[in-house]
Amino acid sequence: MKRFGLTGAAGYIAPRHMKAIMETGNELVAAFDPNDSVGIMDSHFPNAHYFTEFELFDAHVDQLRRRQKAIDYISIASPNYLHESHMMFALRSGADAICEKPIVLWPDQLDRVIENERDSGQKVNTILQLRLHPAIVKIREQVQQNLKENKYDVDLTYITSRGNWYLKSWKAEIAKSGGIATNIGVHFFDMLHFIFGDLQESVVHLAKDTKSAGYLEYEHARVRWYLSLDVEDVPSAVRETGQRTYRSITVDGSEIEFSGGFTDLHNISYAQILDGNGFDLETNRTAIETVSEIRVAQPQNLTGSYHPFAKNQ
Repeated sequence: MKRFGLTGAAGYIAPRHMKAIMETGNELVAAFDPNDSVGIMDSHFPNAHYFTEFELFDAHVDQLRRRQKAIDYISIASPNYLHESHMMFALRSGADAICEKPIVLWPDQLDRVIENERDSGQKVNTILQLRLHPAIVKIREQVQQNLKENKYDVDLTYITSRGNWYLKSWKAEIAKSGGIATNIGVHFFDMLHFIFGDLQESVVHLAKDTKSAGYLEYEHARVRWYLSLDVEDVPSAVRETGQRTYRSITVDGSEIEFSGGFTDLHNISYAQILDGNGFDLETNRTAIETVSEIRVAQPQNLTGSYHPFAKNQ
């Protein structure tokens, strides 16, 4: 049984980490979040120590280490802009880290964490769960077995509706979240790189607080992408069924079904990490470079290859 700490315990993704820690047979011993809406812990680890001040959490982790009860892993589910600092904290504490995406916001931050990881002798593992999704693995295998002279034509559409609260939260602050393409898109951009190879070109057509669109060209694919938080972007036929989320990937006009199979991907990620097969920091580089370029790009006119959802926005 491994001993875990957790930062960002009140966040949206934290319950998946708690569940993964529990279902892989391990123990959460200490958690931190400045917000105290963490009743979910009672369903998983009611005896875990909990802190609303990072300094006290830091002191507790240090005390455990000095008492020969060191934490083995720090799981990081805190806001995006804190990931670098919390990974550094884990390494200084003699623990390995398991960090949510985006691992960092900028490539130079990635370089710093890699350097500190090397100096510490510890390991940072990253959650890139789409690389473990059976449908995505199957697509990648098919692409690798059927490389063709002309590139694949891909449309990626992801709409995940959010209420008015979103624009009042840290997620709406680009300096903290990286913007919508980073906050909800980074794992899809990593998926595209995983399937279709190195990125060769990036164009942004739309950049708003709640939606973004552009064009990416990889070694083996031309990709039109559209990301949105607006429920009105969900196709009406889908919206009428009560669904507020819409995921679609088409490859050469054929839709790839991957709407299911997400529930246990964190559990699988943790199991692989505990077996020594986690995704390392360098694996994140292309996705982080992609979203950082999108963040600073000036949107272009709707010319060339653009996602049809970007029209009339």
